[in-house]
Amino acid sequence: MRPTLQVRLSQHLALTPQLQQSIRLLQLSTLELHQEVEQMLASNPLLEAEEEHDVGPAPTPPERVAERDDRQTERDERTADAGDAEAGGEAGGAEEMRAEDFGTTERDDWENGTERDDFDGIREQPSSASNSGGDDDERPETEAPDASLQDVLRGQMAGMHLGEVDRAALLALIESLNDDGYLEDPLEDLVLALLGEEADEEQREDLLDTFKCALKWLQSMEPAGVGARDLGECLELQLRTHPRSPEQALAIVICRRHLELLAKRDWRRLMSLTGADDELLRGAQAMIATLEPKPGRRFARSENRPVVPDVIVQKAGRGFRVMINPDVLPKLRINDLYAQALRATRGGVSNSPLGGQLQEARWFIKNIQQRFDTILRVSEAIVERQRGFFTHGELAMKPLVLREIADELGLHESTISRVTTAKYMSTPWGTFELKYFFGSSLSTEAGGNASSTAVRALIKQFIAAEDTASPLSDSQLSTMLGEQGITVARRTVAKYREALKLAPANLRKAR
Repeated sequence: MRPTLQVRLSQHLALTPQLQQSIRLLQLSTLELHQEVEQMLASNPLLEAEEEHDVGPAPTPPERVAERDDRQTERDERTADAGDAEAGGEAGGAEEMRAEDFGTTERDDWENGTERDDFDGIREQPSSASNSGGDDDERPETEAPDASLQDVLRGQMAGMHLGEVDRAALLALIESLNDDGYLEDPLEDLVLALLGEEADEEQREDLLDTFKCALKWLQSMEPAGVGARDLGECLELQLRTHPRSPEQALAIVICRRHLELLAKRDWRRLMSLTGADDELLRGAQAMIATLEPKPGRRFARSENRPVVPDVIVQKAGRGFRVMINPDVLPKLRINDLYAQALRATRGGVSNSPLGGQLQEARWFIKNIQQRFDTILRVSEAIVERQRGFFTHGELAMKPLVLREIADELGLHESTISRVTTAKYMSTPWGTFELKYFFGSSLSTEAGGNASSTAVRALIKQFIAAEDTASPLSDSQLSTMLGEQGITVARRTVAKYREALKLAPANLRKAR
């Protein structure tokens, strides 16, 4: 076979480093973007952050006005520009919603949210990481501002007169607690992990007795209920700190033996098994409802951070003004001193070792600007499509999928998906992830479509106004939606109700 030379023409798509960086920056959240900026500032001497005291005009954030009336638009811009300095403060006062309450695609997938596993009928205690605005002075004296549950328990252990062996066993149990304050591992497993399989039976029994004694010490500590092996034991430990009464005794019996019946609110069977009358059972149930099912919750260091909106939407005349939040917009520039020195070198920038870093800095600044410009364009399109929501609330939400915005802006659906993930918009109705404004459509009797988000809002409204003595079933909710002209199956109503974290009718029923 003789070797030959051939010339072939072909086309292929190659992602340049600049394009790869643009795609990567687009999908980053605000926090991740600022971390990326810090890394770039540390590695590239030609890139620097603009200081607030620098002389010269500061770059204004990109902004546009979504307004149908062209004559009104010009007047609205002049009146609204005076309020730019107050945009950040107004956005901070908006009601915030968590991203995990919503789905991760344009489809109807709220059911992907994490469900609460707390025992029904027990009130939720605010944790230290919540946004409930609780006063820090209400915490126990043993709790430091940033102390973990283990730190608090070790502090209490320091005041106990324990022997060396008991102290070591108690410390081992403290370190074995989970974030909720429960001891998940059986004592036998802890003994086996410490001694191994080579230890004889007598050694294991001795250490097991030591752990049982240490467990009693642990369960006597604050917060009450810490060190429990299950929910029933946790509630019983808390009840034993209450003054003795018939209600307290009955509550202990319920937590020890009939917790499942209480969760189902099977009052008739509870009265039959415990011999208690209706009034006594009411008192025991009310006492249990005051307990904390997760005693370690308020010490947990949540990684959730306050949501900072990327986009701010404000009412402006007859329309809405959409702009990038200036607080999240990185202010970067090329270092003039280094750039002038490069230009003055022989051969110019191209022959300098720092020429590549200069080009990298320029690419980075351009890609940052392009990222926020894309976010702004998508946000404007969302505001225009969902104008009813911004005027009247979630009941006026329209069906919307990623493809519609992609076709309107000439972008790919994957680009819209990246833009709407982990990006938030401050609106007159609160702060929402951009994905919140997308939802599937449901048919109506009039031949139109209704957004699944609006249907969920209707279900929530119906349940809020129901008679708690006779709560609405999923079938009844489906019928009520049908009366509104919206055709929704019972199973779909159940799915929406669960996505809203609303209990079924039998658990919502009040005596």
